[in-house]
Parts: sequence; C-alpha cells; structure tokens
Amino acid sequence: MIPSREEWLNALFERHGEERQNAFLNATVAICGLGGLGSNIATALTRAGIGRLILIDFDNVDITNLNRQQYKMSQLGKPKTECCLENLKDISPYTEIEIHTVKLNEENIPELLRDADIICEAFDKADQKAMLVNTVLETFPDKYIISGSGMAGFDSANSIQSRRVFGKFYICGDEKSDVNEGIGLVASRVMVCAAHEAHMVLRILSGEQDV
Repeated sequence: MIPSREEWLNALFERHGEERQNAFLNATVAICGLGGLGSNIATALTRAGIGRLILIDFDNVDITNLNRQQYKMSQLGKPKTECCLENLKDISPYTEIEIHTVKLNEENIPELLRDADIICEAFDKADQKAMLVNTVLETFPDKYIISGSGMAGFDSANSIQSRRVFGKFYICGDEKSDVNEGIGLVASRVMVCAAHEAHMVLRILSGEQDV
C-alpha cells in the first residue's frame, strides 16, 4: 500500500524538521548526467524529499553501467532518463520530475537549466565537466553548481571530500583520480562522491553553505 502524500510529508518533517524540509520541497535541482554519479545523486535527493528534479542525459542503459549505476537488468537498452524516472517514482510518486533526453551543450544549457536553484554536474569526461561548469558560471552567476572531480579506483573513500572553490561553486571528490587513466570506477567509491554532492545540496538548502 502506497502511503498518502500527507503521510510521506509527515515522515519527512519528523526526520528533517518542518522548516528544513519545506526548503527541500520548494527547491528545484538539476542533475546533469545520470551515470554512476547522477543516478545516485538523484536517488539520495528523492529520498530526502527535494520537491522538483530536472534530469538530463542522452545515453541508454548498458550492461557496463550496472556495477555502479542505479539501474536494473530489465532496463538495458532503454534511455537513462526514462529508467531513472521510473525508479525514482517507485521511491516517491510525489516528487516532481522533469526529464530531457538530450546532450547538454553551450546552446541548450541556458534553456534547460534556467529553472534550477542548484545544478549538479555528474559527467564522466573532463571536457564535458569543464564545459558545463564554465557555461553555468558565465550564464547563471547566481546559481549554485556542484561538480564531481576524482572518484575512480580503490583508494580510501576518506580521501573524497567537499570544498567550496569560490562563490557558489563547489567540488566533491579527491580531485586526483581520473577514469581516463585506466583506473576503474567501482560502485562504493562513486557512491561516496555522489553522496557528497547530494549532501552538499541539502546543506546549501539548509543555509549551511560553508564546507
């Protein structure tokens, strides 16, 4: 039996406090990339009761994704946006979720991200990360952006941290390991970095911006 929206909200209010939870409910968070980082960020923020999510990815679910991304074997070959939406609605049917199955670039970022309060960068490739961060900083200087940098390999999870770079720009990760160097991405370490990004979102919305 699915609980009512009122029951769901009461459970969240009890967990987080009414004032803090209302800040979560009134927020719109965009997640750019729905791989190991993005699918886990989306899951954490849905469980926390973020009111509205904007999910953006152009790729389909592949068997190589299943070791670290929040998808199922039954979803292989399907768009990540649609699968993520399906999975998140199982967690919370009351969360407003908007999906865009497109590849982000300098031209479409202003339109697709204009309604977001906070933007989570969750790409794999360094050039895509830089493109998104630079475009957001130039186009939306008043928006928060949280980027992931360094989560590959089997090094200690304790080396993954969050820091404020400047203004409203934050980085989560060890800022060293690079998947392009042949170091594998494993679920446990990727999920730690994703949790850092999701938790930074919640801290910002709670008025605790400093790391």
